[in-house]
Amino acid sequence: MHSNNHECSTANRRSPVKPASLESFKMRQSERNRGAFLIRWPDKYLPDLASVHVRNQLEMSAPSEMVWAWLIRAELWPTWYLNSKRVIIDGGGPDLHSESRFRWTTFGLRLESKVEEFVTGERLAWTARAAGIDVYHAWLIEKRQSGCYVLTEETQNGWLARLNGTLRPRQMSKQHQNWLESLQRKAAEGPPPAI
Repeated sequence: MHSNNHECSTANRRSPVKPASLESFKMRQSERNRGAFLIRWPDKYLPDLASVHVRNQLEMSAPSEMVWAWLIRAELWPTWYLNSKRVIIDGGGPDLHSESRFRWTTFGLRLESKVEEFVTGERLAWTARAAGIDVYHAWLIEKRQSGCYVLTEETQNGWLARLNGTLRPRQMSKQHQNWLESLQRKAAEGPPPAI
């Protein structure tokens, strides 16, 4: 079960967003994805309005419980997702939880992040900020008869997001696909080490 798919879009949208266009986007998204497995986007991070949007997905043979356990064990990300470094969760502990704040380095940037959505075993989303960039990254996990389906999407705004989207348009998509594939391998090994 290795069906995967990833897509990336970049745009330099700097004109002010009109309320009608926001409503129009929401209506199109609703019609296009009625009943589907969706990201719950805060308005300011909607994909059609973002400078950069990346979507990756993977059917995994690993149990969803193992995928979730490895995903929230952020302290260990650098051991299996090589594009992450120095993950520090405020207040200590190895796992993300509702409203966790954490600092980490990815794509060479030191980010301040906050968990914005946390539904055990199903949904995890965070914001991330640094000079010139404002990010929303979401994960969805859906149990399937022989494993699970995992979707991750990210939108970015800011001058640095626009610059990276122009100079390296596929970089984030490739790294997020690596993250999914590495997550699948770790989950197939069993649970993360006990705390």
